[in-house]
Amino acid sequence: APAQLPLAERSSSSMAAREAAAAEPAEPEPGGRYEAVVPHWFYCRAAEPRERWLPFSAQDSERLEAAHGAGKEQDDVVVPTSGGRYDVHLRARRRVAVYWEEEASEVRRCTWFYKGDKDNKFIPYSESFSEELEEAYMIAVTLGEWKRKLESPNREVIILHNPKLMVHYHPVASSDDWVSTPTEQGRPRTVKRGVENIAVEIPSGEPLQIDHLVFVVHGIGPACDIRFRSIVQCVNDFRNVSLSMLQAHFRKAQEQQQVGRVEFLPVNWHSSLHSTGVDVDLERITLPSINRLRHFINDTILDVFFYNSSTYCQTIVDTVASEMNRLHRLFLQRNPHFKGGVSIAGHSLGSLILFDLLTNQKADPEEDEHSAQGSRTSSSTGGVEEVKEILKKLELSEYCDVFEEEKMDRQALFLCTEKNLKEMGIPLGPRMKILHYISSKTEKKDGVEPGSPSQLGDSSEDVRSCQYRDVGLGQVSANYPQLNYKPTIFFAFGSPIGMFLTVRGVKRIDPNYSLPTCKGFFNIFHPFDPVAYRIEPMIVPELEFEPMLLPHHKGRKRMHLELKEGLTRMSVDLKNNLLGSLRVAWQSFTRAPVPALEAASAEAEAEAGPEKQPDTKAEEPPAAVKEETPPISVGRLNGGNRIDYVLQEKPIESFNEYLFALQGHLCYWESEDTVLLVLKEIYQTQGITLDQPLPGSQ
Repeated sequence: APAQLPLAERSSSSMAAREAAAAEPAEPEPGGRYEAVVPHWFYCRAAEPRERWLPFSAQDSERLEAAHGAGKEQDDVVVPTSGGRYDVHLRARRRVAVYWEEEASEVRRCTWFYKGDKDNKFIPYSESFSEELEEAYMIAVTLGEWKRKLESPNREVIILHNPKLMVHYHPVASSDDWVSTPTEQGRPRTVKRGVENIAVEIPSGEPLQIDHLVFVVHGIGPACDIRFRSIVQCVNDFRNVSLSMLQAHFRKAQEQQQVGRVEFLPVNWHSSLHSTGVDVDLERITLPSINRLRHFINDTILDVFFYNSSTYCQTIVDTVASEMNRLHRLFLQRNPHFKGGVSIAGHSLGSLILFDLLTNQKADPEEDEHSAQGSRTSSSTGGVEEVKEILKKLELSEYCDVFEEEKMDRQALFLCTEKNLKEMGIPLGPRMKILHYISSKTEKKDGVEPGSPSQLGDSSEDVRSCQYRDVGLGQVSANYPQLNYKPTIFFAFGSPIGMFLTVRGVKRIDPNYSLPTCKGFFNIFHPFDPVAYRIEPMIVPELEFEPMLLPHHKGRKRMHLELKEGLTRMSVDLKNNLLGSLRVAWQSFTRAPVPALEAASAEAEAEAGPEKQPDTKAEEPPAAVKEETPPISVGRLNGGNRIDYVLQEKPIESFNEYLFALQGHLCYWESEDTVLLVLKEIYQTQGITLDQPLPGSQ
């Protein structure tokens, strides 16, 4: 038996014993039957202050243990984990990212753990030392011989006092040969056997069935949220929220095995842009003062200017398109039985990049000859309707029937000569107007980009379509690559698309316009997001209406919004009643005293009139409460459905809009309401609906 421990050590050991007895269930008594420990697999994530060991999900750990038990380490078997996003190389004990670049992390088969110095997180021992500990534990349990001491190669000492008390002593580094033994140094650490005895949450894992794939493109800068995390980490949060929303709102479909999960993959373009050497060029011309602020601007805000440069815009769109195509090919290789659709999502500037890519996709292979000329014309009916709009602007609507009879679309109109118009029976005055219009638009077009007559005048006032958005003053001309698939839906989070289109000169979007290869488009934003802009007012500028309010994921409006609307409604009713009463009193005072008959009739009018007036006004709901309005047609950009969706602000955010403006632009990654709308729209395309429809949802 070891020598008697010093008093200080005995007191600290007894303290550790009390902690262990309170947290740990009873184990076999000395001399009892030995049961082998159940291992669990962990991986190491390198954090800024220190390393963190995180457990694999139960199903991933079982797969790794099965491969380990089958002796497959000799062949360096690769086991897919984390929904197929990471591969574990069993022999090398390395966890490698599949779809993006990330430093490989260490993997361990863990059985014994000790508590760290600076926090309460348990750290696993190495596999070899864990085997030594397990062997010593087995002998102690079998023979009933405790107080066993083991010393690791780096002079760390572990003493197994009894099944409930096992402690770890950390050595003190010193060059003095006369220092005390390691067992006398410092407060002992707690040692635990088996993952079930440590406080760690083991993930339940993800469904194997993947129903849909979504690519997510980030905005400016390398950081995507208020905690300066990367796009990979933010998309991980988004995916985790989607799994919880599926369990909460698609439980019936999950029980019937109709629903698996949606896979979200990040698309990173920032690193490719800044690896072109432009950072070195910027560093040479950057002033030395306020260094951190200037570095932040160079790394983030300048991305907007890069995208408006023809040189770097080409780099960005090439990177985004090639990366999405690469990820799509790799995903299909790893999931050969995948039959679901593909959607895309963009945050901030990323949504604008995707919008520009989508507007330049070719609808069908048979239309290549038209697309080669830069033409993005719709059907012949749509072309005739566009000619009608032009004639209406020129106040020549009476000739619409003539042009329709001749099947004149926009392209044919711009090819007309005076002789053609005369043969159609158009009088001299209207002929001059039409020819002058064609001439002015041709000159304007040639001044911007000569040699492309099929894209004339797209930035002019009358053209209601954004299908020619890449031509015009201030627009970037680039060769937009084609995607290998047709996206089902395009989701824009906190998007400045509306602002950029307006700055480029697109005043209206043609109601008949839709993205060539994507029929769904949702513009989702927080009410305090300073970067977000609406889209619907560009399609129907003559109407004033609110965006669709996203329902809360728990099925109702936030309490403070209901209270705010209730107070608004009460104040309007009170105002109307008060104005009515004041009007009655004022009219009774201002009327001159005349014979009784006249006074009686005047009094009756005074009573009847004001009663009518407040009633008619009370029927109109206040602007803040106007929600249940007749269906509004917002064109074909989202298949005839609403496009703009606004989140409900949290109660604390309503106190100060400016204070939470930045948070409003970065809130989408962990927003349950945003994730639920994405899932609802994706699964609606497959005929699967929520368990309970949310109030106010479309």
